[in-house]
Amino acid sequence: MVAIAALALTPGAATAADSGWKMGKPRLTTPWTNQVSPANALPEYPRPQLVRENWQNLNGIWEFAGAAPGEVPPFGEKLAEKILVPYPTESALSGIQRHEDYMWYRRTFTVPKHWDVGKGNTLRINFGAVDYKAKVYVNGKEVAAHQGGYGAFSADVTSALKAKGEQEIIVGVEDRADATWQPVGKQRLVPDRGIFYEGASGIWQTVWMEPVAAKHVGTLGMVPDLKSSTLKLTVDTGGSSGLTVEAVVRDGKKVVSRSKAAASGTFSLPVPKAKLWSPDSPFLYDLDVELKDGRRTVDKVSSYFGMREFGTTKGADGKLRFTLNGKILFLQSTLDQGYWPDGIYTAPTDQALRFDLEQHKVLGFNTVRKHIKTEPDRWYHHADKLGLLVWQDMPSMRTGGRPPVDAQRQFKTELKELVEQKKNWTSIVGYVPFNEGWAEWSREETGKVAESVKAQDPTRLVNAHSGVNCCDSLGDSGKGDVLDWHSYPGPAKPMPDAKRISIDGEHGGYGLEVKDHMWFGEGHAYEMVKDQATLNSRYVQNQRDVLTSAQSCGISGSIYTQITDVEHEVNGFFTYDRQVKKMDFAQVRAVNQAIIRNADGSGSGAPDPGPGTPGITGVHAYKFNEGTGSSAADSAGTAHATLTNAQWAGGVEGGALAFAGNGQADTGASLVNTAGSYSVSAWAKLDEAGGAFQTVASQDTGRDSAFFLQYSGQDQRWAMSFVGLRALSPEKPEVGRWYHLTGVRDAKTGTLSLYVDGKKVASQNACSAAPSTGHTVIGRGQYGGQQVDFLRGAVDDVRFYDRPLSDAEVATLAKRD
Repeated sequence: MVAIAALALTPGAATAADSGWKMGKPRLTTPWTNQVSPANALPEYPRPQLVRENWQNLNGIWEFAGAAPGEVPPFGEKLAEKILVPYPTESALSGIQRHEDYMWYRRTFTVPKHWDVGKGNTLRINFGAVDYKAKVYVNGKEVAAHQGGYGAFSADVTSALKAKGEQEIIVGVEDRADATWQPVGKQRLVPDRGIFYEGASGIWQTVWMEPVAAKHVGTLGMVPDLKSSTLKLTVDTGGSSGLTVEAVVRDGKKVVSRSKAAASGTFSLPVPKAKLWSPDSPFLYDLDVELKDGRRTVDKVSSYFGMREFGTTKGADGKLRFTLNGKILFLQSTLDQGYWPDGIYTAPTDQALRFDLEQHKVLGFNTVRKHIKTEPDRWYHHADKLGLLVWQDMPSMRTGGRPPVDAQRQFKTELKELVEQKKNWTSIVGYVPFNEGWAEWSREETGKVAESVKAQDPTRLVNAHSGVNCCDSLGDSGKGDVLDWHSYPGPAKPMPDAKRISIDGEHGGYGLEVKDHMWFGEGHAYEMVKDQATLNSRYVQNQRDVLTSAQSCGISGSIYTQITDVEHEVNGFFTYDRQVKKMDFAQVRAVNQAIIRNADGSGSGAPDPGPGTPGITGVHAYKFNEGTGSSAADSAGTAHATLTNAQWAGGVEGGALAFAGNGQADTGASLVNTAGSYSVSAWAKLDEAGGAFQTVASQDTGRDSAFFLQYSGQDQRWAMSFVGLRALSPEKPEVGRWYHLTGVRDAKTGTLSLYVDGKKVASQNACSAAPSTGHTVIGRGQYGGQQVDFLRGAVDDVRFYDRPLSDAEVATLAKRD
């Protein structure tokens, strides 16, 4: 494929000195910042999968002005400022370097005579993306309107053109970002020195024009079919009838096949003995398409495609795994947010756009998660050519609260547009509609959204909800092809179920500050380290844990946070300016490649935990019938508990132990093997049930409790919990009432379950847990190395088991004599 391109700018706008444009002052500069000029503003052909020979780039210097709501377009007026398109208004590269809720763009252009516009051809002006609402006027006539900051759109402007000479184009934009419910990703009007960043308003992808016949190719739909060794091709002609298509598949200069069919419906192009696309061998076929009206060619476009397919299969260990071309492949990925200190949403040059993807390959990754953002078409083109699989997120609405109905509808409209415009890229492995519950409005609706995306593009995986265990999530809808958890530093360890593979959707996040290469002069991460050596060792060990999770839990992929620092986040492989490598890339590559090589589905599996001790007495039990003293006897073992700030009280039967929010009963030993199977049961009564966590029983690790049998103040429910994971009761407990609680950890089935009053009320997928040698404690938990979540209430008959109890055994325990 050859892009025949020339930058076409209004005469006199070729240089900064001539135009009056001046680059702003970025806080940090990348290696490409100073390569940007009015004559070099992303001049490459912007649409690699639908290439036409004749086109002109409209990037470069435009006139610019802030505007007021309802303002009349400034037809025929020169605007006061100059902006470099296509860089967002807030960016230094734009020359504006500020946000405007409303704005005008203006420039002039001329139409080459040999394009025959108005005779045999129409003229289309194309926009890669404009954030957020855009109206386009040519010579005073409105020719297009588009809502959505991430989708491409175009306009037939032929009827608005003057017979000759300069033509005026004005673009009016409204972008109120997170002041509304529009999808914004991580943009914020006020960045928070956390995980939300600078805004990116206005035109932020390439603008160009091209002559197009009245009857022409609108889009191509390309679906590889490995079983039949064909490409299923659909040519959209905008409803024009009586046309035919001639298509040629090429391997370099070699013609692979020629096909001819009516330009309606889908037809198959033979690709005999197909060379398959993969990260190790990203082979792409060229495709030439001619649209004919009788014998006359009315349109001609070139494109390309890769022969590959995605699927799932059970590994030798019986767990469902991801497959590429029928073979199990572990998706080793980073989180890629696509931010730049000079261009914010827009990479300064095409070389820069490609750089981050190239470094994924250098680092030994085979996948990238495009996080809460989209990219120009050329980014996906580079991923196709380099051999990187892509998880494509839908940019989220703002966090905090649930969106109103009209915002829900618009979100779904923009998601549909995203899938439609991305579904031809060879590299895209799946779509992610929601992240961590941000602006999710209904668990049932999340499932319906996932099903809708799958119906729209059944060839790819749908990850309904990345980080479904986290944050603002409304819970697992059970839909889609992927179960995805987040855990920092993690990794997360969800187990696949019968229909869905599992992945660690985010983990890691180790941070290192690098002087003179930070957006704010200082930064944060999920875990900060003191030097590069420590960063290397923490990364390598963390990734070894990923391999363990892949082998024993069956995860099919992991996503490390992140490829570069972004603003206040300093947890990248590179600094935000891409000037400094923060890790030893050889070590990173070696461990990443070892994961891909060894996470093959054979599985080591978790060791059999064994049958445990029979009977329901427990291996350790505390009846609390002493009524006096500073210790409680272990009636089933020898781990007598030392009491602190505890009071003797009446219990369900005999005595009990009461706490006032500052006490504990410390058994002085590690009573359960938290890496295996175990159960803990207790009678518990709360004196208050508000927003504070309260722990009935737990076991210390030195950092966080290995488990919590607890009242979750966040949910106001009983829970059996690991950090970041809770099996919750359906109802809020009543103050002053005794409840029988049992938490069961079954290492063999990979579940964490909660029973209330003898009945199982919740169960969570939980593959593995870290071993713990800390003390088992009644009346409090541990988090961040601190004693926390003290109980305000009472406990009675606390028992610990070295095996998972059965439903019948739990029911027996919950009976009162």
